[in-house]
Parts: sequence; structure tokens; C-alpha cells
Amino acid sequence: MDLYHGSEYIIEHPKYHGGKEYNDYGYGFYCTKEPDMAAEWSVSRDHHGYVNHYIIDTRDLKMLDLNQYTILTWLAILLENRTFDTETMLAREAKNYIIKEFVVPYDKYDIIKGYRADDSYFSFAQDFINGAISYGQLSRAMKLGELGEQIVLKSKITFEMIKWVEANETRKEIWLPKKERRDYQARADYKAISLEEYQKGDLYITKILDEEIKKDDARL
Repeated sequence: MDLYHGSEYIIEHPKYHGGKEYNDYGYGFYCTKEPDMAAEWSVSRDHHGYVNHYIIDTRDLKMLDLNQYTILTWLAILLENRTFDTETMLAREAKNYIIKEFVVPYDKYDIIKGYRADDSYFSFAQDFINGAISYGQLSRAMKLGELGEQIVLKSKITFEMIKWVEANETRKEIWLPKKERRDYQARADYKAISLEEYQKGDLYITKILDEEIKKDDARL
């Protein structure tokens, strides 16, 4: 598998547990199969960056593909690792229930494949646990902006197996506008979704809690 990591730095030897603890899926090395997406991730207003290219043989590795689960499994892992605003009783109850019922033992896998929670997408998840949007709206929102998927190396063996190929410099004047347009479009499309009229039967977090909906419910 070819992987790309966008960074301010050239990273020839990714370090096990060298990243931030509070990323989407906890400690890990966060990559993508899309070099253009990595280029967008590599820059900011303050710096240019690099797209680091790697290869890894995944044939004997255990991969958790979150696309095979409902979006609440992705959210459960996010809730365990990212800092959410849970000031209301509803949000606290939602967080505890989703983690209890929908999380999977993701730390037992070598690699995780799933959505990447950019700031805009993180805010969509925040709105869901606060009861502002339904499950259906959240599911549609996560497909906005062509965010793409991230491939996250979790286990120590993956860090021993990954091989650096090269690094290509990225310029913020080229890639930052693309990054900002993607985010702007996703937020604009999300606003349209969030303003939709209430549809009877939609699964809001209150209904999920009240009915104690489980992961095998046909409505998910």
C-alpha cells in the first residue's frame, strides 16, 4: 500500500507513540492514500510543508475498516479520543451511551481506516450529540466536501514495516486555498442540511437514548 503523510517536516522514520494522544483514533501515524489530500493537510497560514510518501506491506496486518460499521462506531472512537463539548446533560449521556454500545476494540488492530474529523466535520459530530441534527443528517454531512479517508498506523509492528520513499515540498499559496475551499464548501452544504425541516421518524440522539438503540438496529 502507498501512503502519504502531510507535514511541516520531512519524516523518514515515524515514531511509535510519537504523535498526539488526542487525535481522532488516539496515538498513531495518520496517513492517506491521496497525495493531494496530504498536500492540503501539510500546509497552514504559517508554513509550507511536505508530502511524505511511504510504502507498507499490509498482507499480514489486521485492518479495521470503519466503513463496514455504522457511523456511530466512528463517532464512539472519536468520543473516546477527542475533546467534545459535553456541558449539557444530554451531551454527557449521549457520549457515555455511544461509547458503551458502539465502540469496537480498535486498539487490537494494526491499522484503522475511516473518516478524518477535520474541524468542520468535528463540529457536525458535536451538533449530533447535542441533539441539533439527526443521525441521517450526520451520515450525509460526513460525505460532504470529499474529505477522503485516513489510514492510521496503530501497532508497533506497523512502524517497523513502513518504508519512507521520498518527500515532496508543498507551497501554502497553492494548497492552502484548496484546503480552505473544501472546508468552506462542506460547511455551506452542511448549513443547508442543518436547516432542513424536522422529519417525523428521524433518529435524533434523544430517540437513540430513549429506545436504547443498539448497533444491530435496522434503522442505522
